[in-house]
Amino acid sequence: MSAGTPRPALILDGLRKEFPHRRSLFGKAEAPVRAVDDVSFFVQPGETLGLVGESGCGKSTLARLIMRMMAPTSGSVLVDGQRVDTLLPSEVLAYRRKVQMIFQDPYASLNPRIRAGDLIAEPLLIHGLAKGAARAARVRELADQVGLAASSLTRFPHEFSGGQRQRIAIARALAVSPRIVVADEPVSALDVSVRAQVLNLMADLQAERGLSYLFISHDIGTVAYLSQRVAVMYLGAIVEIGPARDVLRRPRHPYTRLLLEAVPVAHPRLKSRRREVLRGEVPSAANIRDACRFAPRCPMATERCHIEVPQPRTLDGDRLVACHFAEDTPDLPKGLAA
Repeated sequence: MSAGTPRPALILDGLRKEFPHRRSLFGKAEAPVRAVDDVSFFVQPGETLGLVGESGCGKSTLARLIMRMMAPTSGSVLVDGQRVDTLLPSEVLAYRRKVQMIFQDPYASLNPRIRAGDLIAEPLLIHGLAKGAARAARVRELADQVGLAASSLTRFPHEFSGGQRQRIAIARALAVSPRIVVADEPVSALDVSVRAQVLNLMADLQAERGLSYLFISHDIGTVAYLSQRVAVMYLGAIVEIGPARDVLRRPRHPYTRLLLEAVPVAHPRLKSRRREVLRGEVPSAANIRDACRFAPRCPMATERCHIEVPQPRTLDGDRLVACHFAEDTPDLPKGLAA
C-alpha cells in the first residue's frame, strides 16, 4: 500500500487459529488442528475481497475470528486501525455496529418464532438506535431497500422463499449501518436465478453505502461476479491473492487454476475439451507437514514441493502467490476464465 492509499477498513495480520489436540483411543496425543494458519490480507473501504476455497479449508473459521465469535491463537484483526482480538467484553457491542455478518443458511440464521419486521428491528433495539415510530419507519425503509414489501413484515420466516429470507438477513445486517459486511456463502443455498438477484442487490447496496465486503464462497464463478480482488485459501492458508481480473484470467497457483477448470462453461467447443480435474479431498488440518500443503494433489509437484514450504512471492506487481513454480503454471484455455 502506498502513502496515498486510504487506510484499509479491515486488516488481518498473521492470523492463526488452532484447536486443541485430543487424545486418540489409545491415549496418544494428536496434533492440534490448524484451521487458520498465518493469514494476512486487507480489505479497502468500498471494496469486495472474494475469499474462495473448498469446503473445510478454514473460510468460515476465519469469518468467525473476524466477528469475534472466537479468539485467535495468535495474530491480529484490525478494523479502522483498532485491534479487535483484544477488545474488552464491554467494547464488543460497539464493534458489532462496524462489522456485521450474513450467514450461509438464511433459515437457520433467523429465529422462526419472530416476524420479519421484528427480526430487522432487533439490531436497532439492541444498539438503541431508534424507538417507536422512528424504528418502524427505519424497518420499512430497510425492507424497501432489499426489495421486501412492507405488507410482508408481519410474516414468519417459514412463509418466505429462500431468496426472500436472505433479503431479511441482509436488511438485518444493514440495520446498524456497518462499514464491513462478512458474507459467508450468502447465496450457496439459493437457486441459480435467485442468486443473481441477491448478488445484484449486494452490489447495489455497496454502491449506495460504500460498504466493504469480505465475500466468502467455494464457488469461484460467484466470487468473480462481485469481487475486485480475490484471495484463494487452501488448508487454512492463503495461496494466491490479487486483482480479480488477473487471478481469474491468468491464475498463478495450480490450485487456483484447477478451481477455474471446474467452472461450468456454455460454449460447446470448450465443454467438449478434456479438463484437468482436482483430485482427492482436502487433507486433515491436523496433519499439515512442513512442505507445500497442496503438493499431494498438485499435478505440477516435484520433490522440492514435498520437503520445502513455498513462501508467498510478489508477481506481476500486485499479486502474492505461494508456489515454487508459479511462473510455470499453464494459462487457462482462451474463453475459460471466470
